[in-house]
Amino acid sequence: MDFFSQIKPFSPSAGFLGLLPRIHSLVLAFLVALAAPAWAQIEGKGLSGEVPTPGGRIVMATIGEPTNLIPPLATDSSSHAVSSLLYVSPLRYDKNIRIEPYAAESFEVLDGGRHFRFKLRENIRWTDGQPLTAEDVEFTYKLMVDPKTPTAYAGDFLAIKEFRLTGRFTFEVFYEKPFARAVSTWASDILPKHLLAGEDLTNTRFARTPVGAGPYILKQWVENQRVVLEANPDYFEGPPFIKEVVYRSVPDQTTQFLELKAGNLDTIDLTPPQYLFQTGGPKWEAGWRKYRYLASAYTYLGYNLSHPLFRDKAVRQALAHAIDKREIIKGALMGLGEPTIGHFKPDSWAYDHDIKDYPYDQGQALMMLAQLGWKRESPTGPLMKDGRPFAFAIFTNQGNEQRIKASAIIQNQLARIGIQVKVRTIEWATFIKEFVDQRRFEAVLLGWSIPQDPDAFDVWHSSKTTKPGLNFVGYANPEADSLLEEGRNMIDPALRKPVYDRFQEILHEDQPYCFLYTPYALPIISARVHGVEPAPAGISWNFIRWWIPTAQQGVAYSQ
Repeated sequence: MDFFSQIKPFSPSAGFLGLLPRIHSLVLAFLVALAAPAWAQIEGKGLSGEVPTPGGRIVMATIGEPTNLIPPLATDSSSHAVSSLLYVSPLRYDKNIRIEPYAAESFEVLDGGRHFRFKLRENIRWTDGQPLTAEDVEFTYKLMVDPKTPTAYAGDFLAIKEFRLTGRFTFEVFYEKPFARAVSTWASDILPKHLLAGEDLTNTRFARTPVGAGPYILKQWVENQRVVLEANPDYFEGPPFIKEVVYRSVPDQTTQFLELKAGNLDTIDLTPPQYLFQTGGPKWEAGWRKYRYLASAYTYLGYNLSHPLFRDKAVRQALAHAIDKREIIKGALMGLGEPTIGHFKPDSWAYDHDIKDYPYDQGQALMMLAQLGWKRESPTGPLMKDGRPFAFAIFTNQGNEQRIKASAIIQNQLARIGIQVKVRTIEWATFIKEFVDQRRFEAVLLGWSIPQDPDAFDVWHSSKTTKPGLNFVGYANPEADSLLEEGRNMIDPALRKPVYDRFQEILHEDQPYCFLYTPYALPIISARVHGVEPAPAGISWNFIRWWIPTAQQGVAYSQ
């Protein structure tokens, strides 16, 4: 969970080159109707017309090392970024964010979306040499629906009425009724039955020594330093051009930038000041390529709804009036973001633009809090109730400058009305395991990635409040639950739209999060890396076809 992480996080390998989708039913047009950013939103030019040369190494930074390389058990973006290069899935998203076959050779959608038929490719092998078969898919399905599996992602699989093996490389699935996320469910990674059957997934060596069937193989994992992957020579689409991928743990964006300047990293996500002011001029233009597009993510201030301060939605509404989102975007992002009011991407069909945000109004905030018994004994004194000050801590992760700045700005804004806020920054893995997962926080400032399908069940349904559910703030609203259940059982976006509009209205009224902003993604990549082609899916959809010219493949890096 760089809580720009799941629902399922955007990863460096999101979508690879492959066959065009074989559309067998008109209903598929509705099942894969997905919003995508316009090409015009993406800055930077792709390189084409060159002959790739295999070899070389690309070095990338992660804010924290992976926690687990068995995908269903991990909720952090570092784990998913690495594992997405190690495993394959029946389906995947292409560069235009449309579903296409991947490990599946073909698939059919039958009976109005209630019946799916898959044929797997017969030339895919796990990296230990064993063939990948439909039994592996069946094993993965059974693992996901097993209540003993500690996964946050079981919901989509639980919607399946029946899974049926029909051959060594064929299987079918049946649904009681059409399910909006049925197609995207099968973009989930396949796990090896012959290795994981009978394993305790919470204590298995394969969490750190995974065996996959994807384009890369785990070569080395040095704790808190680096994860090294090497190209899989037996990958069914052909080996990736870049021979080695190194993920270095650099838990600070400033340090990442210094490492980039020193030539020890090939790509990072720039901070707004770095993008605007520190990467201009002939040297940068010659040696690097910068990109900018609206990220499929949002940042939020989330409240622990079991904490006495935040149980009353009127308090949370008052805080929404006391927080100036545009000041946060200006101060933390230097303007490189857009304010948001809900869980969906502002340029997607599901986003409700008719909802009016809470205006920044300190007077209104104080009046609402006064009605709840919170008052200031002097114009500059603390806000008090029953002899206690209104005081809490915002937890966020170390190394993320924007989040730390946003937290400090909110701290200052709330101080203006007498609310005392402390900002606590914690190392990523500790933050997630010891505080977020254990619900040991008052408020958190984090981000979610936004999936291609707008189903928000895993984050907002009340059934996901139990560990390890992603609804860690403890939000529960019966009408919201009903709408989430209804929306995911619809296929046509035109029918789903009013359902999600109403869901956003409820969420906006309840304010379990103060939704802050959608940032711009600001990646920078060394010019020695060729083959980068911007697309609606971002810049990494064809990662395995990136390449480095022979003369530049020997560039060293600091270990």
